[in-house]
Amino acid sequence: VWEVPTSVVGSKHHYKYRLFYGNAEQGRLVGYDNERPKGDHRHYGTYEEPYTLVSIEQLIADFLTDVKQLRRAQ
Repeated sequence: VWEVPTSVVGSKHHYKYRLFYGNAEQGRLVGYDNERPKGDHRHYGTYEEPYTLVSIEQLIADFLTDVKQLRRAQ
């Protein structure tokens, strides 16, 4: 997570972030990022959907919740 001087295209805040959980065999299993121009979104398995950034603390909590949920399911 980086604090940036101007918003990333597609986001309304001053953070650039990329959280990743995966492995060499399956690639990304869980991911949260704000790639331009998509803005804030999350990846969970094969799904990708918009994500609303509330705070950095909530971002990390949501990411860890998804990782724990995925690990329990495996």
